[in-house]
Amino acid sequence: MPKPVSEQVVVITGASTGIGRAAAFAFAARGAKVACAARSREALDVLAAQIHVAGGTAIAVPTDVTDPVAVRALADTAEQHFGHLDTWVNNAAVSVWGRVEDITDAEFDRVMRVNFLGQVHGVHAALPALRRSGGGTMIGVASVEGVRAVPLHGPYTASKFALRAFYDCLRMELAQEGVPIAVSTILPASIDTPFFEHARSKLGAMVKPPPPVYAPELVADSIVYAATHPRREIPVGGSAVGFFLGQRLSPALTDALLSIRRLGVGTQRTDRPDNGTDNVDAPLDGPGQVHGSYPGRVLRHSAFTRLVGRRIRPGEAVTAALSRLRREPGEAPRTRAVAST
Repeated sequence: MPKPVSEQVVVITGASTGIGRAAAFAFAARGAKVACAARSREALDVLAAQIHVAGGTAIAVPTDVTDPVAVRALADTAEQHFGHLDTWVNNAAVSVWGRVEDITDAEFDRVMRVNFLGQVHGVHAALPALRRSGGGTMIGVASVEGVRAVPLHGPYTASKFALRAFYDCLRMELAQEGVPIAVSTILPASIDTPFFEHARSKLGAMVKPPPPVYAPELVADSIVYAATHPRREIPVGGSAVGFFLGQRLSPALTDALLSIRRLGVGTQRTDRPDNGTDNVDAPLDGPGQVHGSYPGRVLRHSAFTRLVGRRIRPGEAVTAALSRLRREPGEAPRTRAVAST
């Protein structure tokens, strides 16, 4: 069983803003020691200071997740500073909105390097430390767009589809080996974070999350929950149901519906002209913030997530039982080299 959150050491990437920042606050408020990572030193320093003022424990570790050496250094820093590692949260992401043919090769490459390979680097860095700790939890933040594609968001959607497959492979391999490291994938719906203001837009306007929109604290709470109650996947927000059902029951009909301009395009763009700034290639200046500027109603509760999204499925229980059976009684944690990139 995972340790209580109050006894855990947690690493969070993409912690400067949005979901990652909310998760850092949530873990620290519950007594965890948190290593906060992102590209922006200013935002991380402010975050760590705010956690300290509130009575928590955190360190700021500026890290570019596209650099595997830097990500391994992040793991080493957290382990050396706090003595061990219990939970790793892969969360960093960037985005480019536009038609597939209008998004450059370099932009596709950049989104995949941050969103997908950045999490691969996190797994490679975290697993040796989690093995040395005797087990723990690997949490990847993907998206409901990894379940069902939407128009105008090709690079991001592709990266999230890749993440779900990647974590499925990792989960099976660790279960087959019997190592006590759980793998959970978080699937947020539309969340009110600065992610949208920080994205690159080729639509001629600023982008926005399509409604209904949920508060980032809901995702943070699910991440903290997964650290002690690992689940295969946790969808966050009731609108996730539409993504799952649309893809499972009639993908072609869902394609048709999202091809309607008012549904596929109109819900993703604002009336504000694009400001020409984004964080795709470099971090933006500023102290960082949790919430975005969505002007409409932001939902702060989700009965679906609480009652259905976090429910353990029968197959998960079987996988966990098989993993336990593959462990020898009294077996010491195994330290094993992980392939470098």
